[in-house]
Amino acid sequence: MNEIPVGPYLQKVEYPEDLRKLSLEELPLLCEDLRKFIIHHVARYGGHFGASLGVVELTVALHYVFDTPKDLLVWDVGHQAYGHKILTGRRKVFHTNRRYGGISGFPKRSESIYDTFGVGHSSTSISAALGMVIALKLQNIQDRHVVAVIGDGALTGGMAFEALNHAGYEQADLLVILNDNKMSIDPNVGALKEYLTDITASKTYNKIRDELWRILGNFSSFGPTARRLAARIEELVLSFISRPGMLFESLGFRYFGPVDGHDVVHLVRLLKDIKALRGPRLLHCITVKGKGFKPAEQDQTKWHAASVPFDVETGEKIEIEPESNAPKPPKYQEVFGETIIELAKQNPKIVAITPAMLSGHGLKKMKALMPERCFDVGIAEQHAVTFAAGLATQGMIPFCCIYSTFCQRGYDQVIHDVALQDLPVIFSLDRAGLVGADGPTHHGAFDIAYMRIIPNMIVSAPMNEIELRNLMYTAIDTQHPFVIRYPRGRGVTLHWKVPMEKVPIGKGRCLTEGETIAILTIGHVGNFAQQAIKQLQQQGIYPAHYDMRFVKPLDEELLHEICNRYDKIITVEDGVIMGGFGSAVLEFMAEHRYFLPVIRLGIPDRFISHGTQQELYKECGYDAQGIIQTVLKLLNVKVK
Repeated sequence: MNEIPVGPYLQKVEYPEDLRKLSLEELPLLCEDLRKFIIHHVARYGGHFGASLGVVELTVALHYVFDTPKDLLVWDVGHQAYGHKILTGRRKVFHTNRRYGGISGFPKRSESIYDTFGVGHSSTSISAALGMVIALKLQNIQDRHVVAVIGDGALTGGMAFEALNHAGYEQADLLVILNDNKMSIDPNVGALKEYLTDITASKTYNKIRDELWRILGNFSSFGPTARRLAARIEELVLSFISRPGMLFESLGFRYFGPVDGHDVVHLVRLLKDIKALRGPRLLHCITVKGKGFKPAEQDQTKWHAASVPFDVETGEKIEIEPESNAPKPPKYQEVFGETIIELAKQNPKIVAITPAMLSGHGLKKMKALMPERCFDVGIAEQHAVTFAAGLATQGMIPFCCIYSTFCQRGYDQVIHDVALQDLPVIFSLDRAGLVGADGPTHHGAFDIAYMRIIPNMIVSAPMNEIELRNLMYTAIDTQHPFVIRYPRGRGVTLHWKVPMEKVPIGKGRCLTEGETIAILTIGHVGNFAQQAIKQLQQQGIYPAHYDMRFVKPLDEELLHEICNRYDKIITVEDGVIMGGFGSAVLEFMAEHRYFLPVIRLGIPDRFISHGTQQELYKECGYDAQGIIQTVLKLLNVKVK
């Protein structure tokens, strides 16, 4: 492949101090180089895409005006930060982004001094930045600035407003940049989105605002008294019209905007003026997600991320190797999306709720077919859970559809608002287990452990697509909270559209009879066990395999049979070993005084970095080869 082009201005910039040596007139040319570099890199290696393209000018302006890393820059929704990474010493290693052993796809404190806060989940930047402001104040450090860049839908998260409210109360010396691209992964939703849209459409306000900024700019050169007079003029004039920034001003923030987030020269001048002010300030920037790459501008949801090589001009996929014409199993999210529509057509009480994950959870088709029964509540997991609980109190059957890692953000609501009241909310936890390149902030490592300890909760995991459909069909008639967790990616079954059957709650199944060793699995990893057993049988070794289906309630009758029949046990799960499925089996054995050797395979007690799912399964030792080696070890057979 050809070398990825590094334009002449980007070649000059290794770190932000190099950037600040450029003239103001050279910045648009640097932005052009940076945007081309991101497009070519993602076209070849994949990764998040549209969000970083949309903040190229803002990224350059921020590092040009502020003295980073002395000044602290906090990004929200870390996939906005590709340009930030490239300009802060990581351009030459950017080809390793999101790859096994390479740099993270998100800001990461251990990776760079310029990454002030780890940000994988949304709506955290203002809280973290406020903490930094207060820490500097308490230490009487006065010559550092703190900036939070929030956007890509993150302002729909309630935590952001909690932080705005607190920052306004503290009168904190904090600048918040609202990167308003009207998108998260899917289009933004909610009254706040409509409010921000109204701001950008207010011609009267924008005309007066532009004129005031011209006056303020002239006054600023005459010293502090003149600036105070200009600010007073602004206050008096704007009091006669409807101020679009009133929401933020009511929270104690001085509001600036909306401004063109793609005019880097204007942004630099504006940021210099705002930097000279004190107290809570909010700059509202209008940007285009995917800016500079026409296919991404036209289909912003599709181009939120790109995972395959594509042509940098057309966006069309490039075939590195001829793609097999053999049919592929569907993705679990696709099966979920098709099945919930099938069930909803049969039962008018079925509804779906998701916090900004319509596409990722396979719900876009349901939203189109049944818009009144499919709710995208924005990046608001806590609200999603309690909203589902409210629906359940009135006889509806809510599927609360959340990625496993994001459900952690609504954990109190799961316990207090759902389980404590024993409400029949069905939690569909997509992306359970190791998810791949998004890394530790997105791995669904903890859901088995954190869900199985909650009273009234049923916790299940399908081994394949047919089992997913059967569990969904079972859950709608179960009058208790019900978890169905399944991984990112494809299943194993081509012909999955078969009539659904009820699954007995808390009942596992024996898939392979065997000798000496029993392998107990939960969920998709049962397929790894099946692969391992086929290879072991060729060596004359015959482990048994049990797909337990449920972590809670455990199939105790089946476990008694296993413990009485086999000498050794291996448990396999795509979740943390600490407190997970294997721990549940050990608790059962201890309670019933079974003293058998048990080896638990799963995610070890550390945060797992990024890579492909296959690389990470291998690292954690529970892919097919890891299971084979564990069986041989238990049998004292030399491991090759």
